[in-house]
This record gives sequence, C-alpha cells and structure tokens, in this order.
Amino acid sequence: MYTQSFSVGDGQGKSNGPKPVPVISVDDAEKVAAFEQKIADDGRIEPQDWMPEAYRKTLIRQISQHAHSEIVGMLPEGNWISRAPSLKRKAILIAKVQDEGGHGLYLYSAAETLGVSRDKMLDDLHTGRAKYSSIFNYPTLNWADVGVIGWLVDGAAIMNQIPLCRCSYGPYARAMIRVCKEESFHQRQGYESLLVMMRGTEEQRAMVQDAVNRWWWKCLAMFGPPDADSPNSAIGMRYGIKRFSNDDLRQKFVDATVPQAEILGVTLPDPDLKWNEARGHYDYGPIDWDEFWRTVNGDGPCNKERLATRVKADRDGQWVRDAALAHARKRAAREAKEAA
Repeated sequence: MYTQSFSVGDGQGKSNGPKPVPVISVDDAEKVAAFEQKIADDGRIEPQDWMPEAYRKTLIRQISQHAHSEIVGMLPEGNWISRAPSLKRKAILIAKVQDEGGHGLYLYSAAETLGVSRDKMLDDLHTGRAKYSSIFNYPTLNWADVGVIGWLVDGAAIMNQIPLCRCSYGPYARAMIRVCKEESFHQRQGYESLLVMMRGTEEQRAMVQDAVNRWWWKCLAMFGPPDADSPNSAIGMRYGIKRFSNDDLRQKFVDATVPQAEILGVTLPDPDLKWNEARGHYDYGPIDWDEFWRTVNGDGPCNKERLATRVKADRDGQWVRDAALAHARKRAAREAKEAA
C-alpha cells in the first residue's frame, strides 16, 4: 500500500546525500555478467537464480518494509470500523482493512523466498529496527480522514506501486499485480465516499476540507526524500527494482490529483500550486522534510502508539499460532501413522 519507506534505510536518519552503489564482489564473473544481462533485458530474477548479495539485501529491506507498512496501515482506519456511519460503510471498511492484511501476507511470503524468516522480519518491526511508511504515524480524527486516506494515501501508493509490477524480482512483481488491483478499488472507494460527503451538509464539506488540509503534504512526502537525498534509489534503479525516481513519481501524483480535487470541490492546501505551461506539469510548494525525518525517526504523533498496538496484537495472537502449529503436527503424525 505504502512505499515511502523504500527510500529510507532501516535504522537510518536524514541522509546527507545518496549512498554509493555497493561494489559487487564475487568470484565468478560469468554469474555477474549473466545477472546484469538479465536485468538489462528486463527479465525476471527468480528465487533459485544466482543474485548478488547487495541485490538480495536491497529486496529484503524493501519488501519487508512494504509488508510492515501494509499491516501497520490497517490501524489508522481499523479503529473506525466500530464508528462507521452506516452498515454499508462498515462492510466496505472491514473489507478494505482485510485486504491490507492480505497484502502484508503476500509480501512477507515474497520476502521469505530470499531466505529471511517471517519471525525475523516481525521481530525487526516490533523492536523498532525496521521502518514502515511514516504516513501511518498520524491520527485519523474524523470519518472524512478514512475517505481521504483512500483517495490520497492509496492514490499515492498506486502511483508508487504500479511500476513494481515490472520489478526485476519475480515473486515481488507477481504479488504486486494483485495488490495494485485491490489498491485501485480502495482509491475509488475513498473518492466515492468523499463525493457523497461533499454533496451533504456544510459540516460534512468542512470535514472533508479539513482532512485534505492535514493529509496533502504528508502524501507528497510518501514518495520519499528528494532524489539527491534518497539513500537507496541509486541501487534500486540500477537493479531494476525501482523504475522511476521519487521526484518523478511525486510529480505524476500531483498532476493526476489536481483535476480530481477540482471535481470533488476541495482546495488543495498549497498557495504555490499552479499549472506550468512551459514544463507541462503543476508546480507545487516546498515540503517540510524536517517533519518527515522526525516522524521517520520515531517522533511522529502516533509512532509509539502504532508500534505498541502491533506488538500487543502479536502477543495476543500467539496462542492462535501455537494452537494451529500443534494441530498441524498432530495431523501430520496421524497421517504418517496411517500411511505406515
């Protein structure tokens, strides 16, 4: 769902510039050449294929952060399930939150093909060693926030994730095809919810505008820091994991969203936002990167709350996992005995 953290290293603060691309050191030059040729030919690397260690580590970091973002992303909207304004909206929101949990499972499974265990990935998340998208460290103050998350946050995610369907690593690319289809539905659902509110009372319209004001700049930051300050972009693009730079994706999102806002009838909170005929794109104002880095590094409004909720959910669900494993062992033993 959310990919800002792809450009932020685990345990890393604000970057002073791009990291140098690691030098691949292997004994067999033929393996390196075959790998790089497959990347150049826009082929797919599969789990059984040889790959440089830097490629494997980059994928583990990115896919696991993506999976973490999906399951932490269930929390800001999940707490509105019991307060949805109608049975229809409740059912839609339950389905959406369930989808996000499924996305996390797809992605953890894809990461496991690289030799990292799910327990290790979750331990990194719960102990704060791994990052997830900073967008989820902000509160959802009213029902309009749920619609704006669907429209803007999921819209930014789709812009970021569609190119991942052509990622050079096969399991990740294939997982993203289904994820993007479901995220597209989430974006349309959020926009439809806001359209209904904008046709309602003055109070409802004010709620939508307030939510847009609070989420707009945070969504622009979701694409990650400017290209010059993005520590992992160089290696991601070299290996065919990323297809577009952070700034290019951010611009595409702005260009696509401004017409939608006009139809919706809301004002995007940027006095510098205007069409630039010479560039063929919208110009937009400066992003508060200091706030971005504070939130990434654990000082956002809900960082501690979100992580504590995830840890509690994991602990509370341990008995279910233990019971399932015990049942599986008993069944396997019974089948083995019957086969004998």
